[in-house]
Amino acid sequence: MKKSTLAVILTAVLCCGMMALVDGVLMPGYAVKSIIKLILFLLCPFLLSKADGSIHALEAFRLQKQGLHKPLLLGIGLYALILCAYFLVRGVFDFSAVAGSLTESAGVTKDNFLFVAVYISFVNSLLEEFFFRGFLFGNLKALHSRRFAYLFSSVVFALYHVAMMLGWFSLPLFLLCMAGLTAGGMIFNWLNEKQGNLYASWFVHMFANFAINTIGFMLLQSR
Repeated sequence: MKKSTLAVILTAVLCCGMMALVDGVLMPGYAVKSIIKLILFLLCPFLLSKADGSIHALEAFRLQKQGLHKPLLLGIGLYALILCAYFLVRGVFDFSAVAGSLTESAGVTKDNFLFVAVYISFVNSLLEEFFFRGFLFGNLKALHSRRFAYLFSSVVFALYHVAMMLGWFSLPLFLLCMAGLTAGGMIFNWLNEKQGNLYASWFVHMFANFAINTIGFMLLQSR
């Protein structure tokens, strides 16, 4: 395995590991956590690309001629699908711990929910798309292999969410969420690859976050 490939993998593992420590152990306020994430997910890849010319950080932001109407429709459809799935399973699975965890560990309350929801949907989704798709998937595909890039980036994307979701769900629902996140990472990779940039996957990711934030709002209101 090339030195550059190992550097990308180690950067991804270290940055996600540090975010897991922040999310699961340190648990600072949401503003502080967001600043730390910006440093890890944006600055670190940029510095690595400056140190190694074969590693690219900003190419995924290039605009292409392909339209975004299909990803937009896909995002709207995904929003509806997630909400429908929630309403179908809320009588089967217990979601009561989610609202408490949002308040206690993430610092999300009814008062700041709108700001956090907007930030997560627009900024945080773009940051994650840059890190997991633009930086991790794009470089692993170029430096190693397409298959490995798809698998590794999708699994890391799912595992990254473990620390912030601990205590939210029962084990069966948690495992289902992990499988869904891995599959979602695969779909985001495919959109990124097909479009030639990360804007299409960002649109879909954005609407997925819209749906999750809508559910979070309903859970907080029910407390």
